Amino acid sequence: MIRNTRDRILDAGLKLFSTKGYLGATTKEIAKTAGVAELTLFRHFTSKEGLFEEVLKENSFLTVLRGLIPEISGLPYEEAMVEVAGRLLETLSERKEMIRIMHSEISRYPEKIHEIYHSFIDEMIDTLGAYFEGLIRRGVVRECDTALAARAFFGMFYAYFNANEVMLRKKYRAMDTDKVVAEFVRIFVKGTLRPGA
Repeated sequence: MIRNTRDRILDAGLKLFSTKGYLGATTKEIAKTAGVAELTLFRHFTSKEGLFEEVLKENSFLTVLRGLIPEISGLPYEEAMVEVAGRLLETLSERKEMIRIMHSEISRYPEKIHEIYHSFIDEMIDTLGAYFEGLIRRGVVRECDTALAARAFFGMFYAYFNANEVMLRKKYRAMDTDKVVAEFVRIFVKGTLRPGA
């Protein structure tokens, strides 16, 4: 399949941001990797920040989550959350090199990059929070701050991913991810389930 110019630039951006970080990857290198002139890169993306934002948009869990919500809407609550958790860990694992680099250089990012990064996290929280609000209306989940519930859910699994993949814990102590997902979800669901539901 022939990739169009924009997609080739995005692929090159993902590759270089994942290996060199946002700070280390230059637009000149990205353009060269994509097989285009640097001027062509800037015709498609007005800045390095704009390219980075599009790379995140195309490769973040937010895109996966938005597609997943309609798929899980008919599932029982616990089963739906297991699906979300599994897909979250899968997406994080696919992007672990980029996440590792972002951890190491985030304190040196320009303010614009911090804003872009946090806006994606906020949108993920809002998306899962909206799902929880629907469950509250249906009487499945007890009344709660849905944004905090979404943060807690993502936080549990991000902490697990971070310990295993970024901090290399799995190298020293292997854990069955399916078992961890099932147990974390069970704990979360029991804490948010409406009594008698």
